[in-house]
This record gives sequence, C-alpha cells and structure tokens, in this order.
Amino acid sequence: MDSITASLGQNALIGICSHIFFIAITFYALQAIMYEKVFKKNHVFQIQLLLILVSIAIGSTVSNFFIAISTWSKQLPYLFN
Repeated sequence: MDSITASLGQNALIGICSHIFFIAITFYALQAIMYEKVFKKNHVFQIQLLLILVSIAIGSTVSNFFIAISTWSKQLPYLFN
C-alpha cells in the first residue's frame, strides 16, 4: 500500500468520524428546544424525524467546515515554498 492510498483511507476515516461526532452534538443541542410550543400536538414522529434531519444537515455542514479548515491549514506551507 502506498502512502497516497493510506492517506486517502485516513482522510475517509477522519471524515466519517467528524460527521458522526458533529451530528451527535447537534442532535444533543437541538434537544434543548421546546418543540411542543411550535408544532402541532400528537405529531411526535414528525417532530423526531425533523429533529434527525436538521441534526444531519447542521452537523454535516459544521463537519465540512472543520474538515475544510484542516485541509487548508495543511496546505499553507505550500504558500511559502
């Protein structure tokens, strides 16, 4: 296995872990909102589904931001070569 393949595998693992981590944090944070006052009563499944989808959307966006910052910071030395 060459170093490029190993690096791609490491980047994939970091990306997966980062997405799962930020989705979980977002899901945890969104549970602090009182949805009962905003949504219709007796629509628990729809509220839970929305909570999951919003968590995925926000968590993935935040994860992509941090991965991009990490990638760009690794590329900064090329600016000075």
